[in-house]
Amino acid sequence: MSGARNAMLRLCLIALSLALWEAAVRLLAVPVYVLPPPSGIFTALYRGIVSTVYVQNLWVTLYETILGFIAGASLAFLLGTVVALSRRTEYFLYPYIIMFQSLPKVALAPLIVVWFGLGLTSKVVNAALIAFFPLMVNTIVGLRSAEEDRVNLMRSLDAREWQIFWMLRLPGALPFIMAGLEVAMIFALIGAIVAEFVGSQAGLGMLVQTLNFNGDVAGAFSILLMLSVLGLLLNQIIVVVRRRVLFWDASEKTAANDASKGAAL
Repeated sequence: MSGARNAMLRLCLIALSLALWEAAVRLLAVPVYVLPPPSGIFTALYRGIVSTVYVQNLWVTLYETILGFIAGASLAFLLGTVVALSRRTEYFLYPYIIMFQSLPKVALAPLIVVWFGLGLTSKVVNAALIAFFPLMVNTIVGLRSAEEDRVNLMRSLDAREWQIFWMLRLPGALPFIMAGLEVAMIFALIGAIVAEFVGSQAGLGMLVQTLNFNGDVAGAFSILLMLSVLGLLLNQIIVVVRRRVLFWDASEKTAANDASKGAAL
């Protein structure tokens, strides 16, 4: 019952914010092309969904984001594992990693579109590239967080390196990896949208560009609303997976206890 009450309070707060926005725009006579009222945004959203234009482009962006996330996360985990476990590999690759990480990924989007074309590939590559580094860094930090005393103890018991990895290093690195996955998912969405801005035949990014060119500011805001909700849903999927995987972690237990106490208030 308390949980339902908290949800209602959250919805009321959102409704109050939208009402204040609507009232401010109308009372101050703000031009629609500067800041449209929420009623205009939701009207544009309804029309776009009913005409299936928004839905079709939403699936394109979602497909690009998921493929880019999978590709970027897989490569990040593999390279992060190799760098974390091999000091020699780190010695040779670390300068290249730092130099490549310092490059503005948004600036690379036009080159990626030129190299891979306007189709799906360029969007997936750009999404994977932006999602790559957060997870790689977290993987390296997580795998190296294993206590040396425990590692030495397993080695004294004649454990193989792969046994140390699976039984000690990887379980200890999972909280870091899951945190990196949360960031990587949102970054993959951003990467896909940026690539669609540069050049695309479909997708929500392309649709925003078209609506802006036509002066439909309310329609552009409705797409931004869809992207916000999409990012929230993708993040929640990773959060659910994290809670399933890290049910044994003390931080997850603390978060669950805090949530249950908050619902009981």
